[in-house]
Amino acid sequence: MATAPPVTFADVQEAAARLQGVARRTPVLTSRTLDSLVGAEVFIKAENFQRVGAFKFRGAYNAAAQLPPDRLAQGIAAYSSGNHAQATALAARELGTTAVILMPEDAPRSKLAATAGYGAEVVTYDRYTEDRIALGHALAEERGLTLIPPYDHPDVIAGQGTAALELLEETGPLDALLVPVGGGGLIAGSAIAATALHPGIRVVGVEPEAGDDTKRSLEAGARVTIPVPRTIADGQAPDTPGELTFPVNQRLVDSIALVSDAEIVTAMRFAFERLKIVLEPSGATPLAALLAGRVARPPRRIGLIASGGNIDTARFAALVSG
Repeated sequence: MATAPPVTFADVQEAAARLQGVARRTPVLTSRTLDSLVGAEVFIKAENFQRVGAFKFRGAYNAAAQLPPDRLAQGIAAYSSGNHAQATALAARELGTTAVILMPEDAPRSKLAATAGYGAEVVTYDRYTEDRIALGHALAEERGLTLIPPYDHPDVIAGQGTAALELLEETGPLDALLVPVGGGGLIAGSAIAATALHPGIRVVGVEPEAGDDTKRSLEAGARVTIPVPRTIADGQAPDTPGELTFPVNQRLVDSIALVSDAEIVTAMRFAFERLKIVLEPSGATPLAALLAGRVARPPRRIGLIASGGNIDTARFAALVSG
């Protein structure tokens, strides 16, 4: 007897309706220069223009908005290196409740400040010696909060899938979709939406070379844990694919491309100089894969999700001018 998938295309469609008027319908950007460089039509879903500066608001709000009123009133919690932290904090504010967020001590200062700025209480931990999942569950239980994880939750996955849904509604059929991979929530939701709309589409994940846990896991046929990645793409630093996201990606993702930190910086520079947008390292990895020729058999029409732009000016300047 087949097991029902944790998230369906109908869930993504319902999330889109729930997010209407709350999340931004972000623009789709094109560039003739980019098209010429890669030999294809490229459509960039610019989630750096999303509320909190990243796609994460979609999933966090979709999950929090479905909580029963009594649980919502008690408050919500999350663990995150930055973007899901901000997203959960803003979702809590929008829904009239409170949030407590567990963040690594070395998270970008701008992300720590923004999370607190949305009204959340921030609790820090050492990502290299402590287990954020165990700490997050303990924190939520101790304070009676509902934990909204960054990717391993059906409502979060469905919410993230609305980015691809919007992209494909605007572009029509695409030959391939390139998506950053961290814990796997964005690519799982995107793959569910994309393959439902266009069954022949090729879904390609992109990871930093130091954070290739999903690539290794897909090759091994089971979830693989790697040392905590040290990469400029801090939003793609989970050491193990999600328990819920991995089976979805195992079924729907065609391949994983890897990019170096240097290639990510090149993509950030290109986005700034040619597209006139600021991308954080994690948000630039799909563009990096295209520019570096990491996508085998380049298709004719390519969509990519530029997942976020949360990087402070000093860090951005240091990277792109280095």
